[in-house]
Amino acid sequence: MTELLIISRLLEYPDAALWQHQGELFEALAEAEHLSLKQAHQLGVFIRDLTQQDLLDAQASYGELFDRGRATSMLLFEHVHGESRDRGQAMVDLLSQYERAGLVLDSRELPDHLPLYLEYLAQLPHQEAIAGLQDIAPILALLAARLNQRESAYAVLFELLLGLCETAVDSQQVAEKIANEARDDTPQALDAVWEEEQVKFYAEQGCGDNAIGNHQRRFAGAVAPQYLTIPTGGHQ
Repeated sequence: MTELLIISRLLEYPDAALWQHQGELFEALAEAEHLSLKQAHQLGVFIRDLTQQDLLDAQASYGELFDRGRATSMLLFEHVHGESRDRGQAMVDLLSQYERAGLVLDSRELPDHLPLYLEYLAQLPHQEAIAGLQDIAPILALLAARLNQRESAYAVLFELLLGLCETAVDSQQVAEKIANEARDDTPQALDAVWEEEQVKFYAEQGCGDNAIGNHQRRFAGAVAPQYLTIPTGGHQ
């Protein structure tokens, strides 16, 4: 699916090559078969608006949006397994899928990076690609809602992916779930995470329980849970 390759490229960190070859993206968009005229227009507008920005500004915005905190992480399993042991096995299983499809990963890439997953799906037969999108539909809906909340243009890419899913996700329900969610990319939230790591380190070194208890009380609720279970009517 050409659409998935285009969106995959747009969700990667902006680089000079994207600016230099933007014409090829428009050419690929013209050949996309699974977007409505409205969806194709939305994607074209995103490409135009992104590449009209100064590259350094676009890179800075991308880093602020996707690399601070976990709420808008591009790592799929971040929203499913967090730091649990299950994440490691899920990575191994997904990597095996890629290898069976002939997709070779760069050593710097993690298997659950969304652009990479979309590139993998784009190589599959149409119905298998749709099923793969349906598998991550709750995550896509969650990210779309959070990006809309932050008034980011990137939200449209996730909405387009949801449109390709051919499954129903209650976007209003998702928006309501995150309405009172604490931002995890604010200086306060980032400081809380850093101090939490410091406390864990000192605890391992035999720091007293009182200090740990005081820290936990101080930062309790500073960062809301980032993982939601959102029912869909799609592929299981």
